[in-house]
Amino acid sequence: MSTQITTAFVGQYAANVTMLAQQKGSKLREAVRLEHVTGKQAFFDQIGATAARRRSSRHADTPRMDTPHARRRCAIEDFDWADLIDREDRLRLLIDPTSTYARSAANAMGRAIDEVIVDAIRGTAFTGETGATPLALPGAQKLPAAGTGLTIAKLLAAKRALDTADIDGEDRFIAVTSRQLEDLLGTTQVTSADFNTVRALVQGELETFLGFRFLRVDGMRIDGTKIMPFITGNERACLAWQRDQVVLGMGAEPSARITERPDKNYATQVFYSMSAGATRMQETGVVEIACIE
Repeated sequence: MSTQITTAFVGQYAANVTMLAQQKGSKLREAVRLEHVTGKQAFFDQIGATAARRRSSRHADTPRMDTPHARRRCAIEDFDWADLIDREDRLRLLIDPTSTYARSAANAMGRAIDEVIVDAIRGTAFTGETGATPLALPGAQKLPAAGTGLTIAKLLAAKRALDTADIDGEDRFIAVTSRQLEDLLGTTQVTSADFNTVRALVQGELETFLGFRFLRVDGMRIDGTKIMPFITGNERACLAWQRDQVVLGMGAEPSARITERPDKNYATQVFYSMSAGATRMQETGVVEIACIE
C-alpha cells in the first residue's frame, strides 16, 4: 500500500478522502484522430498531392501521373498503475479509499495520453516503408520566442503557416498553459477590439479564437515535469495543430481491475493499464510556438 496512507488514519473524523488538485483525465484525446490498433506498432499510409497536365494536342498520349505514397509508423507503449490497500488500514479508516484510488489512476492514465500526444506532435516521426526513417519537426514549423510569451502576432503566424500549407481550417487546436493565456491577455491593449475576446478566453467563457480551439494543459508528466515541456531555458512550448495531422493509436483502452492479492496478505490492489502511442502525420500540419515563461 502507499506508504503515505497513514496520513488518512482516523485521528479526527472525516467523511471522505479528498483528492488533491490535479488535471482530471486527458485534455487532448478528443483533439486528435483516434485509431484502434493491434500489435506493438501500426502503420498509416498517405497519398501526396499531384498536378494535372495541360493537354497540348488532340489525340495526345494519356499521361501517367506517379502518385506519391508515404507511410507513418506509430509505436505502441504499455502503461501501468497499481497501489495496495491493506486490510488493517481499512480498520483504521472511516472510509474505503478504493474508489478514490481508482479515480486517481484514471486521471493518471489521461495525463499519460496527453504526454504521448504532445511528444508526438513536436518529436521525431518515423516514415518509410518499414517506418525506420526518422523525421524531425523542421525549423520552418517552429516560431521563435522573440523574448515574449504568447501573443496575437504569434497566433496569426501559426494560422498563416497552416493556411499556407492548405491545412483544413476546421478542427484546429492549440495547447497552452495558464501562464500563456495570461500573457496573451497582458499583451492585448485595453482599447483593442481583441481584448474582450481574449479576456473571455482567459476566464473560460470562450473556447475559440482566430480559428483555434484553446486547450489549457497544466498537468504533470510521469517524471513530475509539466506536460507542456520547456524547449530550452525558460522557453515553454505551445502547440497548434489540425485534428487529422496527429493520430492517437490505442492498442488497449484504459482498463481497471480491483482484486485481492493473496500474496500481499489479501490486500486490495487497484490496477490500471493501457497501451497507447501517437504520431505526427504531416509536418506542415503542426506548429510549435516558443513562449517565454
